[in-house]
Amino acid sequence: MSPLYAAGAWDQVEGKWDQFSGKVKQRWGKLTDDDLLVIKGKRQELIGKIQERYGVVKSEAEKQVEEWEKDL
Repeated sequence: MSPLYAAGAWDQVEGKWDQFSGKVKQRWGKLTDDDLLVIKGKRQELIGKIQERYGVVKSEAEKQVEEWEKDL
């Protein structure tokens, strides 16, 4: 589990999703605006959409999200 998620800081991402969604779109350009509306700051939804759009396994999607979190 990522430090950001474990510390409950992901709540900030969820609470400020309008701000963070742009960063998500920069990192994962294949995600659509509709995807971002579905995700709404939910970490597991983000991981699922990365799997779906990029054809990666869950562990790889989780790794990508954890690396992204480090840059926040």
